[in-house]
Amino acid sequence: MNGNSFVTFLLKSPLHGVMSGSTMVISVCGRKTGRTIATPVNYYQDGDLLWILTSRDRKWWRNLQGGAPVQLYLRGKNVEAFAEALPDEEAAAAQIGAYLRHFPISAKSLSIRMEAGEPEPEDLARAARQRLMVRVRLTQN
Repeated sequence: MNGNSFVTFLLKSPLHGVMSGSTMVISVCGRKTGRTIATPVNYYQDGDLLWILTSRDRKWWRNLQGGAPVQLYLRGKNVEAFAEALPDEEAAAAQIGAYLRHFPISAKSLSIRMEAGEPEPEDLARAARQRLMVRVRLTQN
């Protein structure tokens, strides 16, 4: 069992409350293969939007360019949603800043310096070249 399998197992177990406030499973349909790709991701919620930070090196998010329906396993429930990858670096930098306001502990792993609770702009720009945000709109509660 690898790390992703363990996290997915935990999220789908009665113990999900330990992690489900900031981690969920997103299931995406592959555009070429038609195969379902399920991966655990960290997220933060802003109103009816969920925001996911992911690496540009990952492949699953490419199926969300232009938007696509997804299934989430969120807080112990299956939820339908619509997700869209936002590969634009400027938009990614702004949302990474918002992500760090929710999860300031992530700044260190992203090598982003924080000054008075705000991320350094040049560090955000660098991070946005390596990472991107996925916007998820819940379609049912």
